Amino acid sequence: MSEDSDIFREALGQLGDVKPLVRERKVALKKDADSGLNKRARREAATEESPSGLNPLTGEGVDPVDPWDPLEFKRDGVQNGVYRNLRLGKYRVDARLDLHRHTVEMARRAVLEFVKDCVEADVRCALITHGKGEGRKQPAVLKSCVNTWLPQLREVLAFHSAQRQHGGLGATYVLLRKSERKRQDNLERHQRRR
Repeated sequence: MSEDSDIFREALGQLGDVKPLVRERKVALKKDADSGLNKRARREAATEESPSGLNPLTGEGVDPVDPWDPLEFKRDGVQNGVYRNLRLGKYRVDARLDLHRHTVEMARRAVLEFVKDCVEADVRCALITHGKGEGRKQPAVLKSCVNTWLPQLREVLAFHSAQRQHGGLGATYVLLRKSERKRQDNLERHQRRR
């Protein structure tokens, strides 16, 4: 280590007029008299969770669903033919989420992240496997939560319980809104045809 510093000093000596950098003085800012109050208010606002927190999905007030009931939901504006194709499993499933062995809180976070990731990746049809939840003390807990959560997300246009080959009543097809990028691409494509 000392050899390196000796070589460095020797090289600097050959340059001749090398001088150390002058440090600029730092300006001392005056603190406002109420900065303690502002700091405290900002800290409380940052740590305080809104009623729904950052995740709009609630874990409370979930209406129970029977393990053998199909899940179904369609927003206004979704064509009946599109919904029928979703219900019949005719769309290619581009993303899957398995909620088995998740707690309600873990599932809540996973569903929100999954939907956001799907929209960013231009996934139109996804599959969420939640299980039927039969034979439990509280049957169909995750299924009931998924049924309550999905309509709360504006990115979800429709959902329906899956066909047998995709998990049947223990899974749900989810039709997602197009991303803004995909919407613009379609708009440009259709304008060129005219």
